[in-house]
Amino acid sequence: MSYAVVNPATGETIKTFPTITEAELGAAIAAADEAHRTWSKSTTVAERAALVRRVGELHVERRQELAEIIVREMGKPIEQALGEADFAGAIYEYYADHAEDFLKDEPITLLDGEGSAVIRRSALGVLLGIMPWNFPYYQVARFAGPNLIIGNTIILKHAEQCPESAAAIERIFLDAGFPEGAYVNVYASHEQIETVIADPRVQGVSLTGSERAGSAVAAIAGKHLKKVVLELGGSDPFILLSTDDLDATVQNAVDARLDNNGQSCNAAKRFIVADELYDPFLEKFTAKLAEVETGDPTAAETALGPLSSLKAAEGLDEQVKRAVEHGAKLVHGGGRDGAFFQTTVLTEVTSDNPASKEEFFGPVAQVYRAKDEADAVRIANDIPFGLGSYVYTTDREQALRVADGIEAGMVFVNVVLADGAELPFGGVKRSGSGRELGRFGADEFVNKKLIRIG
Repeated sequence: MSYAVVNPATGETIKTFPTITEAELGAAIAAADEAHRTWSKSTTVAERAALVRRVGELHVERRQELAEIIVREMGKPIEQALGEADFAGAIYEYYADHAEDFLKDEPITLLDGEGSAVIRRSALGVLLGIMPWNFPYYQVARFAGPNLIIGNTIILKHAEQCPESAAAIERIFLDAGFPEGAYVNVYASHEQIETVIADPRVQGVSLTGSERAGSAVAAIAGKHLKKVVLELGGSDPFILLSTDDLDATVQNAVDARLDNNGQSCNAAKRFIVADELYDPFLEKFTAKLAEVETGDPTAAETALGPLSSLKAAEGLDEQVKRAVEHGAKLVHGGGRDGAFFQTTVLTEVTSDNPASKEEFFGPVAQVYRAKDEADAVRIANDIPFGLGSYVYTTDREQALRVADGIEAGMVFVNVVLADGAELPFGGVKRSGSGRELGRFGADEFVNKKLIRIG
């Protein structure tokens, strides 16, 4: 296992980073524990919030440098990379603005007896964050921002292909005024991560990644009785039941599929269309996707760069071919050039086709025909995942009815790309457990201590 920056657009290995030694890892855990026992207990919520606010400001001030790093690391188009740095800044600002309100004492009305009762929120201690490559700054922000304000300290293990952005984030925390140990970046191996989770000084772990990684980490954490938050994969449905502007809906569908080169956990991936709209939607959707061609991710006009690595593109290629072998129809695309993957549309994916139960992490869309509303919800739920979902309809009552029926952690009605710092993010089923962002993201790794006074 090695940490390296390998530009997916060119295949060039730009820089490698050594894996942390056992001694360095021990020192990192000790520093995080010391920072929790001293710094976090001697500072107020307001003081920690001010430091986190500065972290957000530095993300915006350094947006160009930060963006160029992740274009090299994982191929994100530059304009989207700049937007990610800004969004991370907004998340830190949001938690700085609302921290004192989120962490204030919560009184409980007593049913019997005199006196009072209150819930007081406080830190758990050292937390381990295991972060993915697809949103190198945003993913860290939604974990580290609220938890540092709470008073937890962070050991951060980033993806192996994101060592440069990982170092840049740690530098920002130090430059913002956080003490050594409050936020520690580690280039750790999988075996070393087991050591961190098992350490009694570490109180919890948050992972964003694959089902396999989530299962492995949850098993280790469960063995050692550690709190876990998991944000795993998704194959989110985009249900179209009615529309008064099909062209605008199609554009939203394209945007929802291609964001981040199609490599977003909560991207729309399965497009489930009412029978009477199926043919015109498929025609317009396929044509619109075909207009989007891959290009140089450093160019401002590029909407679709390479996938994150050659391995990722090869894996997606195998998935598409397997789907076709099992009866799916390749309506458009399917071509690969190195790590660049053509926009692709699959139809006639039956429920016994492996593709119907898989996540396609790239610019590949599956389009399904639904007989009616109930059939659309059935298709949407016929998946092991339950992260996000999208519903398009002109009928408000239908929208709420379908939203209730979808098995997912999030439902967006008549809107896409509408994530916000204030909106909780997370899923059900094999998409994970727990929430990040919003008020709920500041309520996972806390001791909700009851104080009952007679």
